[in-house]
Amino acid sequence: MLAGLRRLFSRLATAGSEKDSRPEKQRPEKRTHNLFEAAAAYVSACAEDDQDGIDEAATWVSPEALSFGVNELACRAVIALARERDESPGAVARTLLGLPAV
Repeated sequence: MLAGLRRLFSRLATAGSEKDSRPEKQRPEKRTHNLFEAAAAYVSACAEDDQDGIDEAATWVSPEALSFGVNELACRAVIALARERDESPGAVARTLLGLPAV
């Protein structure tokens, strides 16, 4: 009877070590988004009037981080348009907002 128990425990130990040595399917880790990805997704969704996209992007980072990212995106966009149009960033910003030129 003791020999039978030894064989049983031996098999269980061997099966456990084989199981540990086999590569298991790894669950994909939840991807974290940085504030610039969140800002890009948020602004794009706003431009396309995609409320689901807006709501999703808003959950990726804190509201403060999202605000900073949106501000940074706006600054970069105005600078890029100003260079493209050979105008000042102030003039481009006013045009985009529909404000009269100063």
